[in-house]
Amino acid sequence: MISIYNIKPKFQQLLRPMLVKLHGMGVTANGITWSAILLSFTMGGLFYWKPSGFMLIVLPISLLVRMALNALDGMMAREYKMQSKKGELLNELGDVLADIAMFLPLILLPGLHPLVLFGFVILGVVNEFTGILAKAINGERRYDGPMGKSDRALLVGLTLLLLYFFPEIKVALNYIFGAGSLLLVISTAVRIKKTLQ
Repeated sequence: MISIYNIKPKFQQLLRPMLVKLHGMGVTANGITWSAILLSFTMGGLFYWKPSGFMLIVLPISLLVRMALNALDGMMAREYKMQSKKGELLNELGDVLADIAMFLPLILLPGLHPLVLFGFVILGVVNEFTGILAKAINGERRYDGPMGKSDRALLVGLTLLLLYFFPEIKVALNYIFGAGSLLLVISTAVRIKKTLQ
């Protein structure tokens, strides 16, 4: 399945100089994870406070920064032997909470029906839970798309940028997030199928 996750290795290569610098500064993998969580809650709160104008650009940038932090914490843990049960728990739980914190405030977007957004957020949680269950069942975490964590960030980020430059697309928000929900169902089905193979 096509997914942004497939370009993760190249994205990690771009981040490697930053990884080395952060490690030299004494930053830990868990510290990076906490930074991603705090960023998500802060930006989600700011968007809820002002769901228009400049925040339609700030939130997409924040999503990109969070993606970088999510890649860096895993790289840090693997390459510098910082892997731990605590870190894995924090990473998985933090990702789900961060998604909720950044996406639920979108309920204030004009033209977006609350139930459509709730469906998108809930299906995203289910999708991640399915990926975690795969590891519990056969020892391999599933990240399959077409609407994994990075894909959701891309969808939301691009939608907000388009909304900033072309406010008239608010009439299409329900269709955009509805399509995202459909892709989430497919993504979850793919993860289940590959887990049971």
